[in-house]
Amino acid sequence: MTIVAVNLLHGCVQLPSLDGRSPSMILQDTSDTRLGKATLPMVQAHPGKSGVFALSDGRDAFAARVLLADASERSLDIQYYIWNGDKTGTLLFEALRRAADRGVRVRLLLDDNNTAGLDTVLAALDTHPNIEVRLFNPFMHRRWRVLSFLTDFWRLNRRMHNKSFTADNQATIIGGRNVGDEYFGAGQGVSFVDLDVLAIGPVVNDVSEDFDRYWTSDSSYPAERVLARVSQAAIAEVSAAAARVEKDPAAVAYMQAIAHSQYVQQVLSRQLPFEWATVHMVSDDPAKGLGRAGDGELLWTRLKEILRAPKLELELVSPYFVPGKEGVEYFSTLARQGVKVTILTNSLAATDVAAVHAGYAKRRKPMLEAGVVIFEMEPEFSPAPTTAYGPLGSSSASLHAKTFSVDRSRAFVGSFNFDPRSERLNTELGFVIDSPTMAQEIADAFAEVIPARAYRVRLNDVGALQWVEQGQGKQRVHDREPRTGFWLRAFVVVLSLLPIEWLL
Repeated sequence: MTIVAVNLLHGCVQLPSLDGRSPSMILQDTSDTRLGKATLPMVQAHPGKSGVFALSDGRDAFAARVLLADASERSLDIQYYIWNGDKTGTLLFEALRRAADRGVRVRLLLDDNNTAGLDTVLAALDTHPNIEVRLFNPFMHRRWRVLSFLTDFWRLNRRMHNKSFTADNQATIIGGRNVGDEYFGAGQGVSFVDLDVLAIGPVVNDVSEDFDRYWTSDSSYPAERVLARVSQAAIAEVSAAAARVEKDPAAVAYMQAIAHSQYVQQVLSRQLPFEWATVHMVSDDPAKGLGRAGDGELLWTRLKEILRAPKLELELVSPYFVPGKEGVEYFSTLARQGVKVTILTNSLAATDVAAVHAGYAKRRKPMLEAGVVIFEMEPEFSPAPTTAYGPLGSSSASLHAKTFSVDRSRAFVGSFNFDPRSERLNTELGFVIDSPTMAQEIADAFAEVIPARAYRVRLNDVGALQWVEQGQGKQRVHDREPRTGFWLRAFVVVLSLLPIEWLL
């Protein structure tokens, strides 16, 4: 029995060879496509700059992806950490298949940490002559993935957290959203407040070149070498499943709402109000997925260069905020120097990862003592008036946007959480946008919207934490983390004592 177990575990770590992977690179000659012709006049009118449009509403973010897929003529390059097999995930899979049927080359790169239950769908898509699927840091034991962790934890603990959706090398969407109902305002349970940007112009080619780095990296494995082959019946079932979703009353209502959205009408009439700015793409070297990237090749290195610059104010939004000792010292030093530092993260009641909250909770007091202003998202709140760039564009229960504003002149939007995992373990992607307009919108959200929809954390006269809730013109003060029970709070306290911060 012991020998069988050892052999089973040993088998979990045997990765297939990467020899002979089909070569493919970005398609550069796409200026004559519909997307190219539509964007070229605008790009030429703003030399050296890229156009960005914030997608704070979940339905707009979903519509943007479907519209790009349906408008594509040559290529779709798509990279995600999570892609769920729910309504929106299935509808987007179907959009990729439709594009492939038109002759569009589709390259789909997914992190393998969250593909459980999708093997048949992914294998079926991969059989299409115009679709190729690759998996980043795959699990070779498909059914009992935990067995792979037992023998290959060092590799499998490193994940590809990047998110990008690029059509014809002419338009791209990057940001915080994964693919799933909870990210697009289509779910009945927990939803996420999130932020993406749609971009056109020079930065799109930067995203495409970065996609190629990941597509050809030593962590990206062709799906056909990892997943079991599927029958023709299974392939047909994928299309049948999409047809069933399309007829589901909830999906029909969702798609009808999108069809009548102002955003879709603006796209179709070519009246989308892009913000034109110098945009720098920042990303990790994909070698980080195998622990081989040096400090100079990390997104965090470039972000630190930017974050050292604030002279007046810094507004930071991070759903999973684990600053560690170094981060506490950094933010505290800024505050003591007179920089107004304001941070928004999830409250314990709103977070979907209590362990991450444990890593953050023990760091609150020293930052508050230094003058850092901290807000924690309430688990439920009324819909906010939608602002172009504000991180609170819709009603939701949990924060998921990752953005910051520096001195009301520059903004960051991307996948990077301010935690050790984003810094050292997972790969990340984002834009640094030199836009006073966008940075001002984020700052305005902190001043006008967030105080009414988040708890202001403060210290009382004896140095104990308090949570101040504003609502309907009244103020309510909580001496314990609001809307949480004893056992959840106790669980967080215990976790905060464990040496796990580097994993969070």
